[in-house]
Amino acid sequence: MNFPVAMELPLVPDQASSMAGQVDLLFWFLVLLTCGIVAVVFGPMFFFLYKYRKGSPADRTPDTFRTWIPEVIWSGIPLLIAMGIFAWGATVYAHIKTMPDAADALEVNVIGKQWMWNVQHAEGHRELNELHVPVDRTVRLVMTSQDVIHNFGIPAFRLKQDVLPGRYTTQWFKATKLGRYRIFCDQLCGMGHAEMVGWVTVLNPVEYNEWVNVGTEQGTLVARGERLFRALGCSGCHGENSQIRAPSLVGLYGHPVPLDNGEFVTADDRYIHDSILLPQKQIVMSYGPPSVMPSYAGQIGEEEVFQLVQYIKSLGRYTPDEYLRQNEGVGGQTQTHVPTTQNPPPGTSGPTAMPSPAAGPTPQNAPPSPAFSPQPTSY
Repeated sequence: MNFPVAMELPLVPDQASSMAGQVDLLFWFLVLLTCGIVAVVFGPMFFFLYKYRKGSPADRTPDTFRTWIPEVIWSGIPLLIAMGIFAWGATVYAHIKTMPDAADALEVNVIGKQWMWNVQHAEGHRELNELHVPVDRTVRLVMTSQDVIHNFGIPAFRLKQDVLPGRYTTQWFKATKLGRYRIFCDQLCGMGHAEMVGWVTVLNPVEYNEWVNVGTEQGTLVARGERLFRALGCSGCHGENSQIRAPSLVGLYGHPVPLDNGEFVTADDRYIHDSILLPQKQIVMSYGPPSVMPSYAGQIGEEEVFQLVQYIKSLGRYTPDEYLRQNEGVGGQTQTHVPTTQNPPPGTSGPTAMPSPAAGPTPQNAPPSPAFSPQPTSY
């Protein structure tokens, strides 16, 4: 860490998030407990060193008293204290890692790269080493790395989360105090690690709305993802009017996808990410192997992948109940397919499996899977 930044760090950072108080309470309890253990261990040690020093008149007659009670006490009490600390720490950890069910939660995408933080907001704003958030509102960070392992840390929020290449990690917080607070990379990531710093600015709701409403020329994250979807040629295979037999992506996000190996995977952010960059990793049933979908690894960066993921997530979102109703088959049996309203082009048939970005064509005469009846779908 460079000297000017180090000079800005107080001994105890501000408590500026909803989880800071819990973390600090546990921390200071451990500090006091450690001091108590030091006193209990070293206090008698120094006392007896002085009492039985060379030349002292202390009685050195061996004690013949025998009992197991002291052993139970000095073993049982530390055990209870250790288990109490474990339970307390696990409770705080579960709170930190379990995002509350907040309907108004904001989702912000963060990309770490040597040596900067690239931040993308759903409204379209992009920031470099800056993060603007409203006070008293839950914020969910979805993070990945462009190169090496980083760690996104905000001391005032008591927040630390590894940011890994090729993988999404998430962390949430709720800022409770207006102001500007430091962002650090807490993982050694190369020569410029000490310079990988930034600021998070906590605004009141009115100021935050004014900041959001300034707008951007390139539109929202979903709009940019849609343009990229078409520019890369994705719509040529996965678009509604495509004549190529590739699966639609409508309603995909959040639902189970059957794979060619017989397993199921949930279509979450990481699945879509891997399907774009590693299309051979998880191939949908009846669409390979191999998948004819090209890999975009090395052609687009994590920033563009974020935009594509957000666009695909926006295509026909359904709740689980709505999704089941859309997929009710004959005789009340649930069919796992993408809900659509259009029929396929003449001479083609719908896919026999849940659509996925990592999919290739299926032979026209391939028999349908018994668990997934073919349904009309749009391309």
